[in-house]
Amino acid sequence: MTSPSDSPGAVPPPGTEPHTQDKPHTPEAPLVGGVVAALANTGWQILLTMGLAGITLGVIALVWPGATLRVAGVLFGVYLLVTGVFQLAAAFGAHVPGHLRVLHFITGAASILLGLICFRGPLESILLLALWIGFSWLLRGTTETAAAASAPDMPARDWHLVFGILGALAGIVMIIMPFVTIATLTLVVGVMAIVLGLTEVVRAIRTRVEIGHLAPGSTAERRPLFRARPHPQH
Repeated sequence: MTSPSDSPGAVPPPGTEPHTQDKPHTPEAPLVGGVVAALANTGWQILLTMGLAGITLGVIALVWPGATLRVAGVLFGVYLLVTGVFQLAAAFGAHVPGHLRVLHFITGAASILLGLICFRGPLESILLLALWIGFSWLLRGTTETAAAASAPDMPARDWHLVFGILGALAGIVMIIMPFVTIATLTLVVGVMAIVLGLTEVVRAIRTRVEIGHLAPGSTAERRPLFRARPHPQH
């Protein structure tokens, strides 16, 4: 004999709920994993873009050694402006501690400021242009080194350290080296920009590869946190 609740069109008695609510709810886990993956994907693309910008700057500087001081200032100003904007984006999007986020922000803002100074008017000397580029690389290299040193689980951490050290050294060379001609400045900056750009491209690729290995595991670890609790009646 069947009960009324067993009939196809029966309405469940008051106080009871369908058994489908006993199943865990997991749609939020893929959603959270997708947001994390999107932020990570943006991060490695930012690194790749900055690396390509550095390589482009280096190639142009090497093939155009006779550029005037004004042209070189605009060229390097564009580079500092682009890298500064992407550095700010990385500061807001990266999952880093607060103090390192502040360092990234300061570095990006300084690069943008120095880039705008290059657009302001004719530079007074080659020394000023070398100082703008040198301080930008020094700040960025120091920030990258500090971030990699304080985050042991950072994807492609070794390459972050390599880029940070190379960037800091390049900045020091630009600050202390006495440049006499614009040709010497463009040659040195071109070579350094290509080296740093290639390092950053490799860093972006390694970051993408390691994120691809870590993303499924991190999603799986988050999933139990979003399971619904069992119904009290069961």
